[in-house]
Formats: sequence, structure tokens, C-alpha cells
Amino acid sequence: MSDVPEITPQGVEAAVADALAAAAAAPDTAGLKKARAAHQGEGSPLAAYNAQMRHVPKERKAEFGKLIGQARGRVNAAFATREEELAAAEVARRLESERVDITAVASRTRTGARHPINLMQEHISDVFVGMGWEIAEGPELEHEWFNFDALNLDEDHPARQLQDTFFVDPVERHLVMRTQTSPVQMRSMLDRELPIYILAPGKVARTDEFDATHLPVFTQAEGLVVDKGITMAHLKGTLDHIARQLFGAEAETRMRVNYFPFTEPSAEFDLWHPTFTGGARWIEWGGCGMVNPNVLRAAGIDPEVYSGFAFGIGIERALMFRSDVQDMRDMAEGDVRFSEQFGMVV
Repeated sequence: MSDVPEITPQGVEAAVADALAAAAAAPDTAGLKKARAAHQGEGSPLAAYNAQMRHVPKERKAEFGKLIGQARGRVNAAFATREEELAAAEVARRLESERVDITAVASRTRTGARHPINLMQEHISDVFVGMGWEIAEGPELEHEWFNFDALNLDEDHPARQLQDTFFVDPVERHLVMRTQTSPVQMRSMLDRELPIYILAPGKVARTDEFDATHLPVFTQAEGLVVDKGITMAHLKGTLDHIARQLFGAEAETRMRVNYFPFTEPSAEFDLWHPTFTGGARWIEWGGCGMVNPNVLRAAGIDPEVYSGFAFGIGIERALMFRSDVQDMRDMAEGDVRFSEQFGMVV
């Protein structure tokens, strides 16, 4: 019994004081766990006093049992209270460290961007929708009749040869990857009521080289008007309007005589670019003309009653002029750094 402490009120109170001090001094729940083991575990002073109860005379067991029981209750309550305090503090610290300001832009989040070709196409479309025109669409895999025959391109026309057109096997099906969005114009003339005012934007394919100024798959926007009394003056006014909307109030267009099977008369048109890098200048932009009477007849439209004009512009070229892009390959290679510099506006 020499190793068992004698039960005294002073000794029990000292053990309680030490336990309460250890609980209060615990810096975190891990430290509190160690303090609990030292002051409430089997080797703790209070546990030793409790073990000594077997040697206490019967007439004093109630006295000492109450003394030790109350002491252990005080210690248990103190440790439980401290545990709640420490747990709450740790939760608060963790929440603060994980706090997110939902109004702030995350420092590691890259700002998204749409592809500038899509943005430019939508911008041009919006200009024509604002004029009251409609946007028309058609298949990229097209029948030869819509892509060539209906547009007055004879079977021996150079554009129908394999060096310009992607033909789809088997050739007997007469399917091609459309070489322009003009087939949409023919489909519109066949399907829509007159008069017609449409813009047909979309991808086209030709067997061009992949270099700084050419792409085998690129984007066009072709316009078509069919109505009574349409003249080249209406065409010129339309081209000048889109030029000013894209390149500023001083922009304008001019026409140079050319030949296209589906328009007569036909012209190439140039853009006067007032803010071009290196100085204002004329730049070739697209083709245009009055719709060939043969094309109107192919669509079942009487050319003696109706006339119309058509034009085509390259979306990639418009982006190059407007945003000073030097190499068309940047538009096709899918490098996100190219799109990021435009954001959501071109």
C-alpha cells in the first residue's frame, strides 16, 4: 500500500486543481486528449485515489466516495466544456481559412472566350438582322445540283474539277462539301415566299493550301435579295452599310468588273479601310453582282418580274482587317491563347 496515495481532501483538491489547469492550458483538441489521459486515465492521481477506496473502512467509504466522485465530476465537466470550446474554435478557424468571396474573380481561373470567328459571324449577322433581313442555313454536305448546276456552273466549269472541290465517295452520289454558301441562296429561293432578304453564313471547303492567307475550310457570309426593282445601287448601298458598321464611318466600298457564273453583271468589291495598320488603303474583300436570270429561272422565279443581287464576304478576312490578325492559321489551330486576347468582343 506504500505506492497508493492516502486519500485526503487536500490531496484530492490538488489533483482536481492540476486537472483543471491542464484542461484550461490545452491549446487544441490533440493537446486536450493528452491532458485527459494524464488526469482522467488509469494512471491519473484521481484514478489512484479511486483505487484506494477498496482499503477505506466501511464507515468512511461514503465520505471518501462522495469526495472522489465530486472531484471526478468536476474534472469531467471541465474537460467536456474545454473540448467544446476547442472544437468550436477549430471549426471557426477552418471556415475562415476556407472562406470564399463569391463576388471576386478566382485568381487561378482563366477568363473564358468564344472563338473570334464565331463572334465575327454573329456580329455581321446582327447587322443584317437589324436591317430586317433573315438568317438562312443549309447543309455543309451538299448535292452538286445546288452547289453547281442551279448556280449556272456548267459541268465543264473549272470549279467543278477535283482540284477545287472535295467530292464525297462514292462520286456517283454527286455529293460535295459545299464550296460556297450560295446553295443556301438557291434553297431559300425554292422554299421561301418572295421577296427574299437573307444572309447565309457558314463553313465552306475548298482544296486550298493551309497557309497564312488560305484555309481549306473557312467561313463565308453570303447575302441575297430578290424583289421587284432591285438594282446595283441597292447592292452598293448594302455593301457600304456593312463596311461602315464593321470598320467605321469613313469606310466604303468600290466595285471592279469581274465574272461569276451566278451573277450578271458581276464585280469584285474592295473595302476602303480607314484604320488599317500602316495606313488607310483599299483591300479586296469579296464578290458580288446581280443574280443571273438563269439562276432565277432555276428557282422558278420570273426574271422579267423580279431581280436581285448577291454578294459574298469572307469572315476570316473581315477578322484580319478588323483586328489586325496576320496569319489565318492562328484562327484554325485551336490555340486558346489566340481566342483569349479577344474575350467576348471582336
